[in-house]
Amino acid sequence: MKFPAQRPRRLRRTEALRGLVRETRLTASGLIYPMFVCPGSKVRKEVGSMPGVHQQSADQIVEECREVEQLGLPGIILFGLPETKDTTGSSSLAADGVVQRAIAAIRKANLKLLILTDVCLCEYTDHGHCGVIKGGDVDNDATLPILAEQALSHARAGADIVAPSDMMDGRVAAIRQTLDQHHFANVAILSYAAKYSSGFYGPFREAAQSTPQFGDRRSYQMDPANAREALKEVALDLQEGADMVMVKPALPYLDIIRRVRQRFDVPVAAYNVSGEYAMLKAAAQKGWLDEQRVALEILTGIRRAGADIILTYHAKDAARWLKGN
Repeated sequence: MKFPAQRPRRLRRTEALRGLVRETRLTASGLIYPMFVCPGSKVRKEVGSMPGVHQQSADQIVEECREVEQLGLPGIILFGLPETKDTTGSSSLAADGVVQRAIAAIRKANLKLLILTDVCLCEYTDHGHCGVIKGGDVDNDATLPILAEQALSHARAGADIVAPSDMMDGRVAAIRQTLDQHHFANVAILSYAAKYSSGFYGPFREAAQSTPQFGDRRSYQMDPANAREALKEVALDLQEGADMVMVKPALPYLDIIRRVRQRFDVPVAAYNVSGEYAMLKAAAQKGWLDEQRVALEILTGIRRAGADIILTYHAKDAARWLKGN
């Protein structure tokens, strides 16, 4: 029998050949590193469920940002652990709040990094929900002005991009209007447009100290069973003024990333979340998986699905691995 003329293995024979014809290219320039800033100075406490990730004071954040810059990563996203919490998350608005101080410290250090900030109330409220509670439920409209003021305080401190993650209806419009009114038209919005109510957030809630004190977030975060709804959420956020959109989590929602990428001609981000990171770390510590190989495979898969930007706790390691270090 004559063998077929096509032999796909010809182009897999060496690394040089594989690299030449590679369809999806993963680079450090598309990775964003999440960081958790806490009060105090010289504080650096590892998160138990997320080896290698720390809660840090602003001075320590700056030192790690120097490393982030040297690795060729374009930026970081900040999450805050405040000194005080209350029913409305008022500490998130303070000019000298934890995130605001960290932004100022990074700017003072003249680091050439993009500074993204998470805009939400869950870390700042004593009940752990992402908005103001009225009648036992999150009041959507009462939450919007607080989110807008929080985003404005981040812009005033020097943030390049604000990223609302609360999933309140109309929050992008409220934030855009407030930023523009105060002459921050150049501050971009990366909307957590399709954020699902996921069990993969567990380790993050330890890191950000943001576990709900009652109930859950299913009334405002998306149902994991819904795909068409994600496209509706993205369309609404773009109409309201979002510059970029995000799908979160990443691994269980690769199909959503693909649908968003095919439907909308805007930058698409995906969040490789804490639970995804923790699973791989645990398996690697047990010797069950090769962390480097699997992490790069996961990130390549997210990129292949259509994500232009990936927020990942593996960002620093991936940058080293991609350089061959």
